[in-house]
Amino acid sequence: MPGRPEWLIEGEQATLKAIILAGPDPKRHGCVEWTLPILCEVIAERCAKTLHPASLSRIVRRLELSKQKMRPRHPQSDAKAQAAFQKMGSALLPMRPVTRFTVPV
Repeated sequence: MPGRPEWLIEGEQATLKAIILAGPDPKRHGCVEWTLPILCEVIAERCAKTLHPASLSRIVRRLELSKQKMRPRHPQSDAKAQAAFQKMGSALLPMRPVTRFTVPV
C-alpha cells in the first residue's frame, strides 16, 4: 500500500472499534458518551500512541463509525418514577396551594 503507514495497526483498530461500540464506563472514564479527546487518552493508555483528535476522527470514520449524540439522561434518574409519571401524568405530583395575587387598583 503506497503512502504513509497507518498510525494504528489492524489489531489496534479492531480494539478501538470494540471499545467505541462497548461505550465508556462512567466511573472509569468520567463520561457517559465518547468524545475524541477521551478516546485519544484511552489509546494512549492501551497502545502507548498519541493522536490528535482530528487524526482520530479520520480513523473512526475509516472504521465506518459516525458521530452520534446521545439523548440527555441524568445519571441518578429513577426509571420507576418516570414510568409511574408516564402512566398517571401530573396526578402523582403533590398538590400545591394556589396563591392568588391581587393587583392594586
